[in-house]
Amino acid sequence: MDISVIILTYNEETHIRRCLENVKSWTHEVFVVDCFSSDQTLAIAQSLEAKVIQNSWEGLYARQFNWALDNCPIKTEWVLRLDADEYLYPALIDEIKAKLSSLPEDVAGVSFKRRHIFLGRWMKRGTYPVKLLRLFRYGKARCEQRLMDEHIELLEGRSVEFEGDFADHNLNDIGWWTAKHNGYALREAVDLLDLEFGILEGSNAADAAGLRVQTACGLVQTRLTPLVQEGSTAAGKQTLELPSRLEGQAAEKRAKKMRYARMPLFWRAFAYFCYRYFLRGGFLEGKEGFLWHFLQGWWYRTLVDTKVFEIKRESGGDRDKMLALLRGKYGMKI
Repeated sequence: MDISVIILTYNEETHIRRCLENVKSWTHEVFVVDCFSSDQTLAIAQSLEAKVIQNSWEGLYARQFNWALDNCPIKTEWVLRLDADEYLYPALIDEIKAKLSSLPEDVAGVSFKRRHIFLGRWMKRGTYPVKLLRLFRYGKARCEQRLMDEHIELLEGRSVEFEGDFADHNLNDIGWWTAKHNGYALREAVDLLDLEFGILEGSNAADAAGLRVQTACGLVQTRLTPLVQEGSTAAGKQTLELPSRLEGQAAEKRAKKMRYARMPLFWRAFAYFCYRYFLRGGFLEGKEGFLWHFLQGWWYRTLVDTKVFEIKRESGGDRDKMLALLRGKYGMKI
């Protein structure tokens, strides 16, 4: 099919064979953009005839992915974004084969439903289905610049949803998972602080608040707007945000994140866990379900709030001190 696949890797020998074998037989070309792995990732990828391109880490997933879009010799009409620990189910592959070539010209992206597989079990309740735009026409989409929760944004056209699922199925152990999420927590904390204080230039904080204006000619623009509460040391700061082209569930999720950011620290993590585990039926998923919703829905969110609390306390809620702290003590390149 007229599809190129882009997979970003760093020491993914555990997953890369499964991922490549899932897509190589029905797509035109697979690009593995690697950050100088020290394990067998490259050897496995090359043995499966993937085109390997190495590039030093650009600092954020979005930057690395957009670098790949700009530098991989893509010749196909469509691009599929996959992570090394992901794969498509047969029903989705068949759906892509059956529908893609007949999509109208104004359709520039396709969203799929993601299944989280945790400790070998599909988490059917609590968060499923998460719908993500992963297939798009080359040149008509970019990865939005965010520290966390980055999505593919269409530059033009519209998106449609397919019925099939793809899996997010990481095979590493819990120790690896918790260590990785500890790293995620700081980035998530900064993302939430940005929603409150507007500390990151070029972020989509205004989009998260739903501050978009429909113009007479149909274009979407974003207002200049204060992002902090009155009385804050950063009050009155205005940030001009780039227009967001998130659609459907992704746009709804971003708006929910803004509402979440306004809730009290720590309480919001507990409330989120209760929502997922009790109201959305996560308790029906057995021991694996409890661990998934406790660790990902409560423990991780509490860890994020702890970092938010720590950063606010050390900076006194001052935006400039906050930035200096993040760049100095935490070594963030923001």
